[in-house]
Amino acid sequence: MAGEPTKPKSAGDVASARAEAREGGPLPETRRSASEDIAAFVAKARAMSPHAAGAKGRLVFALDATMSRQPTWDMACALQADMFREAASLGSLDIRLVYYRGFNECRATGWISDSAQLARLMGKIDCQGGNTQIGKVLSEARREAVASGVRAVVFVGDAMEESVDDLCAKAGELGLLKVPLFMFQEGQDATAEQAFREIARLTGGAWCRFDPGAAAQLRELLRAAAAYAAGGREALLRLSKTTSGAAALIGQMK
Repeated sequence: MAGEPTKPKSAGDVASARAEAREGGPLPETRRSASEDIAAFVAKARAMSPHAAGAKGRLVFALDATMSRQPTWDMACALQADMFREAASLGSLDIRLVYYRGFNECRATGWISDSAQLARLMGKIDCQGGNTQIGKVLSEARREAVASGVRAVVFVGDAMEESVDDLCAKAGELGLLKVPLFMFQEGQDATAEQAFREIARLTGGAWCRFDPGAAAQLRELLRAAAAYAAGGREALLRLSKTTSGAAALIGQMK
C-alpha cells in the first residue's frame, strides 16, 4: 500500500540479483504492439543512422539451449570470439546473449564487448530439455532495438514448435525497424526451415543451413553476421568476396 516502508532486501536477495546479472536475467513480459507502437518504431527507425561513423555495432546473439543443443552450444562458445575479431577490423561490437531452455526459461545478458567475458558466461550455462521460445527472442530483440539500437540479430537453432504466424508478426515489426535476422539452422527439419526462411525474409535478413557439428560452416556465418553488425552491407559485401558464408547471406538480403 502507498506510504508503507519498503522492506529491505536480505543478503540472499542481493546475492541472487548479482548472480542473475552475471549469467543473464529473465526477459520481461512484453505485450503485443498496437498500431501506434509500430508507427513509433518506424519513426525512430527513419531517424536513426543504422551504421553511423564511430558508432558501436550491436548484435543480439540468440541460441536455442534446449537439451539437443549441447554440442552446438559448446561449439558456439568456442567460435564466438571470431565475431569480435571480425568486427575489430571495422570498429567494435557489443553482443547481447539471449537463450532459452527448460520449462519457460528465457534469459538475456547485458551488452558484452569482450569475448573472454562472453565465453566465461556461456561456459556456465548447460542445455536443458524444453520447447522452443523463439517468440520471446524476437520480442527481446524488438525491445532492445527501440531502447538502444540493434544492427542485427543472429539466431542459431534446429527446431520451431510455435505458431509461425505469431512469429512472423513479430518479425515484421523488426523489419519495420530495419533489424535483419540471420537465421542459422542446424540440420534438416522442414518445419524449422519454412519458419526461419520467412522470418529472415520479413526482416530483410537471411537464412542459411549448416551441418550438425560443422564448426567451419558456423564460423563463417558468425563472422559474416558480425561484419554486417559492425560495418553494414558494404562490410558484408567485401567479406563475401573471400568467404562463402558471407556470399550466401548477401545474396538473400534486400
